[in-house]
Formats: sequence, C-alpha cells, structure tokens
Amino acid sequence: MILHVDMDAFYVSVEERDNAALRGRPAVVGGSPAGRGVVAAANYAARQYGIHSAMSMARAKRLCPRLILIRPRHAYYAEMSRQIQAVFARYTPLIEPLSLDEAFLDVTHSATLFGAAPEIGRRIKHEIKEELQLTASVGIAANKFVAKVASDVNKPDGFLVIEPGAEQAFLDPLPVSKLWGVGRVANSALERLEVKTIAEFRRLPPETLRALFGKWGEQLGLLAQGIDHRGVVPDRDAKSISHETTFSEDVSDPEILRDWLLELTGQVARRLRQNQITGRTVQLKLRFSDFKTITRAHTLAAPTDITQQLRRAAADLLAHHLPIRHDGIRLLGVGVTNLEARPPLQHDLLDETGRAKQRRLDAVADRIRTRFGAAAMRRGRNAKLAE
Repeated sequence: MILHVDMDAFYVSVEERDNAALRGRPAVVGGSPAGRGVVAAANYAARQYGIHSAMSMARAKRLCPRLILIRPRHAYYAEMSRQIQAVFARYTPLIEPLSLDEAFLDVTHSATLFGAAPEIGRRIKHEIKEELQLTASVGIAANKFVAKVASDVNKPDGFLVIEPGAEQAFLDPLPVSKLWGVGRVANSALERLEVKTIAEFRRLPPETLRALFGKWGEQLGLLAQGIDHRGVVPDRDAKSISHETTFSEDVSDPEILRDWLLELTGQVARRLRQNQITGRTVQLKLRFSDFKTITRAHTLAAPTDITQQLRRAAADLLAHHLPIRHDGIRLLGVGVTNLEARPPLQHDLLDETGRAKQRRLDAVADRIRTRFGAAAMRRGRNAKLAE
C-alpha cells in the first residue's frame, strides 16, 4: 500500500505555528505587491477570498485588502521538510519526495513491524503534529494516483483510505479536474462534451481522448479507471531527480515562471547533495493550457550538484524555449538526469577555483539549514544567477 502525505498550506502553516497572531487571519507567503511579487502559499482563511498560489500579489491584495503578507523563508521551510521526512524514514526507506511539502511512501513491507498502512498513516500524522506542531493530510491506496487524490479530499488534516478494488467507486463521482493535469482549457473542452465527473470521462471512447489530449489521453483513461502502475522510487534509485508544480490558474508572466523555476531548481540541488549524487543533464518541463507538454534538456560539461550552475542552466532553457505568445503555463518542472555518485575530486581543473567556491557556499548553506533552520543564507532576487 502507498501513502501520499501532503502538508496543509505548508509555508503559511509554519509561519502560523511560529506566530500565533496569524491564526484565523487571511495570510500569504510571497513577494511584494509593488513589483512582480507572487503568492507562494495561502492559508485557508485567504483561500476563502479566491486567493491561491501563483496568483500575483497585487491581485491578491485587491481581493483581500487586509491580507497579511509574509516574506518567504525558503531555507527554514527546507529544514522543516527535512524533519518531516525524518518521520517518514522511521517507517519505510521507500520515500519519493514530490516537493518540500509532499511525498509518496510505500509501506507494503512495513506492516510486520508497524501494522497495516492505515495504522502507519495515523502514526505519521500524530508524530508530525506532536513533534512539529504541523498538520498533514494522508491518502492511502494501492497506487500513487488514487493515494494522491485521497489525500486532497478532506483537507485540511484529512485522512482517507481507499481499499484495493474500491478505486473506481471512489473516483467516479469526483470532478474531472481531479485527473492529473486536467486544467482550465481541458475542462472547458470536456464541458462542451457534457463531461463533468470522472465517471463520465471514463466512458469517452479512446479516439476522443486522443483528439483532446494526444498521447496523454491513454494515460488519463487508465487513471480514470483507478489504474496507475508507477512505483515509489527513492532518490537513491532514481534515474532522475525532479520537482514540478501545477498552478491553480495558468501563468503567463515570464518573471513569475522564472522565479518558480529557480525555487524548484534549488530544491532539486538540495536533494542531490543530500544523496551524494551529481547530475549532468538539466531538464525543463512545460505543460501549456491546451495540454501540450514539452520537455527540453541541456547537458553540462561535467556532472554537478552546485545550485548556481543548475539554476543558470534551467533559466537558460526557460528563456530559449518559452514561446513569446502562449495562453499560459499549467505545469512547470525541472529535473536533473544522468546521475552518478559524487566523485571525491572535481575533474574540471581549469575551473576548479570557481566550482570549489560554489561548492563551499552550498555546503555552508546546507549545514546552516540543517543545524539551525534559519533563513540567513537566503539568496537575493538579483543574486540568484550571479553568485
């Protein structure tokens, strides 16, 4: 059985935990409304005003003039994520992080020691609450897709188990937007076909799915039946390490996309270093509002786990492959492939001084985050690619 553990409004919940005055008041973590600031996370009080992640901060303030703005502390959130994953590791080594605030856990072989999957899920929720004063929602099912959908049903502080064989009955009444990647444009096309639920989607003929979604249509058809054959892949066994985010609304602003890409790349770099892995190829993934998905890659001269090098490569890919005109980006992702164990020495002797400096900066930042959970090493907006 597989658990999907998803922290509730993670960034803002951390801030509310540390500042009780925020609780019950609409608050967001993100940038300034004076520039191109964007909402990184919104608490549930703010969401009642229609505010969501990836929304411009200026628009969020218009929707809720009394909105409380909190500057992000990414290093601190990364440390909280490390502590959460340490709780996961008590129950299984099969952990596949999706971002700082969610992960899949395969607990199939943990039952002998810890009991059935529901018992493990309850224990993980309890320990996160007791030790970190944060709430998590947990979905449990026989596969990743159903577990992820289940974790979202009763948020916040949700807990739902879908027993094997009950997947289709669980999915059928849910809105079709619960299928991975079905966004605004796809929803509009399905509404014209009077398809609103997963049950109605499941009855569409294969040729209609291909016409609407291309190659992804076949996979969506399987998901609508509750079928997902992908396993949980820990970082140590992965052929790539990646992070991606699906926006609540399509994003067109290239600066917002760039800021999100750099944050995602930083998360990937930290995971590489945590696992003593380097990678040679940086990948960019873009899914547009019309469901077209492109993947572009750049191979570096030498494998690396240095944040600055990976960020520069990802930013270059976005700059060169983001169309000037498009209807918006639904999903943005960055990954690193061609992985190998970190070598004891760098082989690029001509550039050793610069690489060594960047590696020392990353190592110091990682140690500070691990020991103190502080934001002292947070990278400035203008320094992200120029350090």
